[in-house]
Amino acid sequence: MSRQSWRLSATARSVPEARRLVATTLHDWGYDGLVETARLLTSELVTNAVLHARTEMTVAVEDVGGAARVSVTDASPVPPSLRHHSPTATTGRGLRLLDQLAREWSVDESNGGKTVWFTLADDVDPWSDYESGKWLAEADA
Repeated sequence: MSRQSWRLSATARSVPEARRLVATTLHDWGYDGLVETARLLTSELVTNAVLHARTEMTVAVEDVGGAARVSVTDASPVPPSLRHHSPTATTGRGLRLLDQLAREWSVDESNGGKTVWFTLADDVDPWSDYESGKWLAEADA
């Protein structure tokens, strides 16, 4: 199993840096088909860490045998929570994206902090089940 990880600060500059690092690693490992979805979901997780945890974070990518696992570990014990927003809200869609696009995702608590992670695999097209109408209905709920 291959693994790469990086420590990043809780600043807006960490978001594009994390996207670049994850994309480069996946490309190097031959997971070209996962790069764009991984970039999107990595952006969501790192943005959440910057906005809510406000602590340094570790971004990691692991090759888990035919799939890639991306994780973001921060020092906040507060887990992410699904919120309902209006269709015109500019925030609050990260966990919905994880639900729709990741093969699986979860939150692990440890040492007073948490790790939010997701997996993507080449054998599953995450966009094939994308339902934009479902998002609007959930946002209105």
